[in-house]
Amino acid sequence: MTQLMNAVVCEQFAPIDTLTVQQIATPVIKPDEVLIKIEAAGVNFPDGLLVQGLYQMKPPFPFIPGNEVAGVITELGSAVPHLKVGMRVIGLCILGGYAQQVACKASHVMPLPDAVSFAQGAALVTAHATAHHGLKQRAALQPKEVVLVTGAAGGTGVAAIQIAKKMGAIVIAACSSQDKIDFAISQGADYGINYTTDKIKDQVNILTNNKGVDVVYECVGGDIFQQCSKVMAWNGRLLVVGFASGEIPSFPVNLALVKGYSVIGVFWGAFTQHEPKVFIQNMQELFTWLVQDDVSVQIQQTFKLEEAVLALNTLNQRQVKGKIIIVP
Repeated sequence: MTQLMNAVVCEQFAPIDTLTVQQIATPVIKPDEVLIKIEAAGVNFPDGLLVQGLYQMKPPFPFIPGNEVAGVITELGSAVPHLKVGMRVIGLCILGGYAQQVACKASHVMPLPDAVSFAQGAALVTAHATAHHGLKQRAALQPKEVVLVTGAAGGTGVAAIQIAKKMGAIVIAACSSQDKIDFAISQGADYGINYTTDKIKDQVNILTNNKGVDVVYECVGGDIFQQCSKVMAWNGRLLVVGFASGEIPSFPVNLALVKGYSVIGVFWGAFTQHEPKVFIQNMQELFTWLVQDDVSVQIQQTFKLEEAVLALNTLNQRQVKGKIIIVP
């Protein structure tokens, strides 16, 4: 008899409100996969873009959004020797996270320390792992360098602040309101810029004595990216992380030439596929930092599976400080 589960299903690229919760067949795992009973799933900005057809990836229909989960393994594939049924784990599933169960490649599943809750585990995967990869592998961030984080009150922005501070950097948080700046500073940022009232360039010049910033962790796109492109220090690294504004900017390449800085893409999902061993090492380091309270997961709100549309709209309207999760 086919086992059934509840899942959020996208049947065509359309507004977020068209998503529905349906009862569908539980996934059948392949030899290199495990089946995870999901206890918590992270909600991320790209999830909303994905279901609207606005993301880089265009999966075939129907599909289930959600790429980060935490839960318990209920079934092992025949080619999975290193995991066990009943093990608490986190999983990077690319798709399928907004459901009661998901099939996940064993190479992208790892044990969840007992000291870390399912909610913390699910919320840690994408935001903190993206920031960690961006600052460590892509920017090669060094102690005492200056990092500017845009969208700094959101999940990945908060993660970037915490990780940059752990790596010994000086952090400037750029946000759209004073309330969000206050939150970013509570997460470790040294300074704040309100980019709705002030020009980023003017404030960066004041804070750095016209030197500029060594690294920009840029999550917003549009005009904010353009402003950031003008504040780079010599040998700086401008990290392209996302486009929360919905506008993909064009880039005046002469600035990189004249100011001697690099523009570097941070596509964490592709990184996990191309360098799975480094991904695992990064996650192990992040778990260590989490257990030691060097980084923390700020969960603003928890939603039921049936509230997935509300969760995505809440995130899409940029009302979130930190992370939100779905509990099936």
